[in-house]
Amino acid sequence: MVEYKQPKLTVDILIEFEKGSKTVGIILIERKNPPLGWALPGGFVDYGESLEQTAIREAKEETSLDVKLIRQFHTYSEPLRDPRHHTVTAVYIAKATGIPKACDDAKEIGIFTRETLPPLVFDHAQILNDYFSKKY
Repeated sequence: MVEYKQPKLTVDILIEFEKGSKTVGIILIERKNPPLGWALPGGFVDYGESLEQTAIREAKEETSLDVKLIRQFHTYSEPLRDPRHHTVTAVYIAKATGIPKACDDAKEIGIFTRETLPPLVFDHAQILNDYFSKKY
């Protein structure tokens, strides 16, 4: 029997952090697990879970925030986007208020603007560049 390989499905969330009614930055997490570095919150879709459910769950698990999904931003599928294996990600834009806290596999958490971005893992620099450039 032929074994077929499929990419793993993930979501990433562009969480627009607000104070009052003003967006002050995008929430990023510093990963506890390899590949190490800063990334958008996100993770793998569980069987029986929708993309939207995954985005809300992963945001809560990694940032302790309840988010409101605004819309799907874009899908990224470059086979080498994740050095561990081939993944396809659906990226969502979400809004959040409250106090972010690093949880689950997030070592640290930060709020960043285009000008203050740290070094990023995966293809998250490209995703953020597209977001800040409004290429959608």
